Amino acid sequence: MIDDVIKRFKELDKKELRIITGIEIGMKHHEWVPIEEVAKFTKLPYSTLEYKIRELVKQNMVLATHVPYDGYQIYFDAYDALALNTFVKRGTISGIGDEIGVGKESVVLEAVKDPELSIGEQQGVILKFHREGRTSFKQVKRLRSHLADREHFSWIYAARLAAKREADIMKKLCDDVPMPRVIDNNRHALVMELAKGSILYKTKLEDPQWFFDEIMRLIKLTYSKGIIHCDLSEYNIFVFEGGVQFIDWPQYVETTHPHADELLERDISNLLKYFKRKYNIKKDLRELAEYVKSSEES
Repeated sequence: MIDDVIKRFKELDKKELRIITGIEIGMKHHEWVPIEEVAKFTKLPYSTLEYKIRELVKQNMVLATHVPYDGYQIYFDAYDALALNTFVKRGTISGIGDEIGVGKESVVLEAVKDPELSIGEQQGVILKFHREGRTSFKQVKRLRSHLADREHFSWIYAARLAAKREADIMKKLCDDVPMPRVIDNNRHALVMELAKGSILYKTKLEDPQWFFDEIMRLIKLTYSKGIIHCDLSEYNIFVFEGGVQFIDWPQYVETTHPHADELLERDISNLLKYFKRKYNIKKDLRELAEYVKSSEES
């Protein structure tokens, strides 16, 4: 549970954070990081290192094996703690609130950021931890084209790359396509502005046709930038008076992708089903796909 991670993070001392960091770095080259490598990085006496590692194992921050040698891995709890430590040091976040979303591939929390120069009020932000690779590395690799040519990768790599991909594409598109802005990115985590309004599936729209048309316009705009979201549905679109924002971008593909048409139609189909079911709005899928791909101004 993320609450346990936050509690443990607050209790970690500098030596423990350095041990976790040493194991993280060692996992680039080892499935199980030998204790000798951890000792070399931390420069701690073996007695201290062994005691600290035992405590971290008890706290579920570190996993251990003793066959064929003493080796260690970190898991998401420890990786979360390392990202939190970086964000706190940078002043990106100063406090963490409630968990507002959890799924197979991410955990999302409310957080706050102190104002610049300690003047003004705290800013509400979103803290998102990616979880790609938690359930099955092979499944993630099969579904993610950007991992297809990687013969070896760990869950750390999968989650970190997903977070970087999301941060990079949001920074690239945010001046044109409405979305929350990325404030910071470290390891597998992002800090973002709060999305405007409320999530689509929880909102009763007064003018559903306008919002449907606006969503299609933004899909077209995104496509004109060479990008397909690839995971659009009523669960990752926010709506507010006079506007729409898209969230959750790590699965995007470029319009040159060999399955681009299929992926675009899947996004549109998801929304067609939702608006038909809830508002009885009926449109032709192929006509909408052609509209999105056309170069005509909307």
